[in-house]
Amino acid sequence: MKPRVYGGIAFAALLFLLVQLGALALVPTFYAEGYQQVEDPTDPANSLLYIGAILVATALMLAAFKYDFDWAVRGVVVFTSGLLSWYVFAVLVPGVAALVLAAGVAVALLVHPEWYVIDTAGVLMGAGAAALFGISFGVLPAIVLLSVLAVYDAISVYGTRHMLDLAEGVMDLRIPVVLVIPTSLSYSLLDTDFSGANEVHSADGDEETAADGATADGGDHDEDDVADELANGEGNGSDTDTDPAADDESVRDAFFIGLGDAVMPTVMVASAAFFSPAASLGIASLSALNVPALTAMIGTLLGFFVLMWAVTKGRAHAGLPLLNGGAIGGYLLGSVIAGVPLVEAFGLASYL
Repeated sequence: MKPRVYGGIAFAALLFLLVQLGALALVPTFYAEGYQQVEDPTDPANSLLYIGAILVATALMLAAFKYDFDWAVRGVVVFTSGLLSWYVFAVLVPGVAALVLAAGVAVALLVHPEWYVIDTAGVLMGAGAAALFGISFGVLPAIVLLSVLAVYDAISVYGTRHMLDLAEGVMDLRIPVVLVIPTSLSYSLLDTDFSGANEVHSADGDEETAADGATADGGDHDEDDVADELANGEGNGSDTDTDPAADDESVRDAFFIGLGDAVMPTVMVASAAFFSPAASLGIASLSALNVPALTAMIGTLLGFFVLMWAVTKGRAHAGLPLLNGGAIGGYLLGSVIAGVPLVEAFGLASYL
């Protein structure tokens, strides 16, 4: 890998960390404001309902792409960005100011969706969504949710490969369902042409896995190559040529990581912080942070770096198995370290 690629990976890791820290900071305030979305956050059926909602939304999005209603998808995502931004700003600044800031995010996405606007909106959305889900999904529902999505992601990448369709459909919309990772200071998302990857081939797919899809810009690929990268896990941020004499032009200008790759494991972090009986670490600005949440963060980042190492070897991979697996494994290890019995750590104590 070349220095530009290392820089891109470091920037991507920073965005993941900002989503995690943002969610942890929001968890206690969101709960105090009554943002919990379900009556019984310990019920695993909540996870199945959410997965069902993903499938319904997926069918609607695929139909929109097929029948040239792309503008409707963009409108819904921009509105959602503004709404989640308002959730975040509303607990930080007075009501009118929060509304103005959230509207500013939505307007910026409409009029100037450059990479830094997309990433800023993505971090706000990711932190807000992960905090909302974190206080609404107890540890058992969170583990069920992340496990099912990880398995589904692997099947859709290595088996059916049907995340291809949605991944292709969203790129040209320039909306914050992806985090844009430039490897060049001169990179402009607005000048990037995704027209070779916009055909939707079928009506199967999953919204979350489409958000987990990624690609890299600036390489010399045909349409099938672009579609393949879009569909499969993390985008390869560099050429696979390891010849040190290869010039810097072989490094692509940007790669794209699905926002869902950052949000889903952070749900485990936020849930651990809110529901685990482990004592807080006493950090003032992150009062919810405890050992299981901290180790879930570390596990996520370890999974991220393993994933990036794998894709720089020349093949795209499903993101959620490593990311969610790292978050769940880190959480369980942290629970053991904190002295929480595994039965309680899994959220099974009330069933026994």
